[in-house]
Amino acid sequence: MSQLIIFDLLTILISGFLAGLVCRFLKIPMLVGYIAVGALVGSGGFSWVGDQHHEIEYLAEAGALLLLFSIGLEFSLKELTRLGRHIILGGAVQMTLVAFPVACVGGVAGLSWRSSMFLGLSIALSSTVLVFKSLAEYGQTSSPGGRRSLAILLFQDIAIVPILLLVPFLTGQGSDRTIVDYMYLAVNSTVFITAIPLLRKILQVWIAPFLSSRRSPELIVLFVLSLLGALTSITYKAGLPPALGAFACGLVLNGNRLTGQIDALVLPFREAFAAIFFVSLGMLFNPKIITQAPLLAASAFVGILILKSAAGCVAARLTGPAWPPSFGIGLALSQIGEFSFILAFAGLQAGVILKSHYDFLLVFALGSLIVTPLLLKIGLRLMTDKTGLGTLSESVALQLEDVTSALVIGIGHIGKQISLHLETRGMFVSAVDLSPVNLHPLSLQGIASVTGDARDHATLERARVGAVQLVIVCVPDDLMAVDIVKSIRSSNPSCTVLVRCRYRLTAEELKKFGADIIITEETATAKALLDVLAEKDII
Repeated sequence: MSQLIIFDLLTILISGFLAGLVCRFLKIPMLVGYIAVGALVGSGGFSWVGDQHHEIEYLAEAGALLLLFSIGLEFSLKELTRLGRHIILGGAVQMTLVAFPVACVGGVAGLSWRSSMFLGLSIALSSTVLVFKSLAEYGQTSSPGGRRSLAILLFQDIAIVPILLLVPFLTGQGSDRTIVDYMYLAVNSTVFITAIPLLRKILQVWIAPFLSSRRSPELIVLFVLSLLGALTSITYKAGLPPALGAFACGLVLNGNRLTGQIDALVLPFREAFAAIFFVSLGMLFNPKIITQAPLLAASAFVGILILKSAAGCVAARLTGPAWPPSFGIGLALSQIGEFSFILAFAGLQAGVILKSHYDFLLVFALGSLIVTPLLLKIGLRLMTDKTGLGTLSESVALQLEDVTSALVIGIGHIGKQISLHLETRGMFVSAVDLSPVNLHPLSLQGIASVTGDARDHATLERARVGAVQLVIVCVPDDLMAVDIVKSIRSSNPSCTVLVRCRYRLTAEELKKFGADIIITEETATAKALLDVLAEKDII
């Protein structure tokens, strides 16, 4: 039996890897590939992986927990305050305009009010990962349209918590519960939520400094996994969804000196388990839903896309922009997101929805994710229409004319620290990185970000490299740093270029191609770079 489980797990991992390669080549979201390949290897396809092993389900649940943990870890209370009106108004309207009609249709179709409401809330969620990545690639994360889209998505991420809290109250055995049971759940929920700020304070004041002084990544990983396991176990024992404990763990670890290091250390585990989770979800795909009623399935699919687009459009319009860019925002939010799967999965396990309901949601979500790239491209064009919201480049250009500006290339731990420090000094900072995941925290802080390869002139042009006074290169590869300096100098011969490199032998080559300041790996901390800039009166 154990050999079969290992074989199934290996099949899932290899399938996910091959699907990821194909998606990268075709430039489509990897999430689509994971679910599609899961449908192929599962019982609805070639049956290479059976559904008789609950151990695979446990791994899938671990992936879901780590995804929710990552949401809590990247959750920005400052951004919540700064975008307050857009978040509350736009997000609440968008979710209501989707969830209510879906729930009504479910009720007409004979579903219970519990199932109808839960499905409506699940379908209302969009894909934060896909939308943010597309906004970053087109340089739109700091534009008015991009910020309103992210505000609505942030509301959806926040809404996951109360929806998860609703799951115990919506279980199929709800009719057997007494008023005492409901009061017990309500008290547990209240105690758990109020304990989060206390745990954050304890971590910031005592635990984080203690772990930092030990200088051991291994201890940090063990502490994070222990805290994650403890909080998920506590929520389970209290009758609450374990996913709520995972989100709370990320929230507790957010906003202290360990946050960046935790994100870097846990990221490989998160991505591996996420692949297992989404491939496992794809294995639940039931093709009979399409073959038995193709017309009904197609009509429902188109209806959901239209409903979500219209709801997003109305929600965006209420926050200020004109109708054309608002419609673009609606198209960008028209897909069913990755966290819809997590909610639906939790609802399926708790008995809130049936397997047939889950199959419908999976089919529609997969279809919406497949058409997402096309809809996002159209939506982004509408967002940048002249009658609408303008472009990131235009807004950046206006700010570059008024204040000292800097461009940071390579947003690892050091690049992130430098960007935030320069921004607090009143400089206009823009950031470039290959990964939208690295840029996401900076974008939430209001820093202009562009996803792309800085060796490419088109990427540097989107970042307005020709207008900046300071460029800081913090990429981990020296050869890449040399190529980036060449590209910078061809676009802006007069700016100051500081480069962090790993090897002293590379310093001469960097100097040859135009680097003004070079700091080697031995002293290449964020503080060292900032001290050098201060000594030379650059900042």
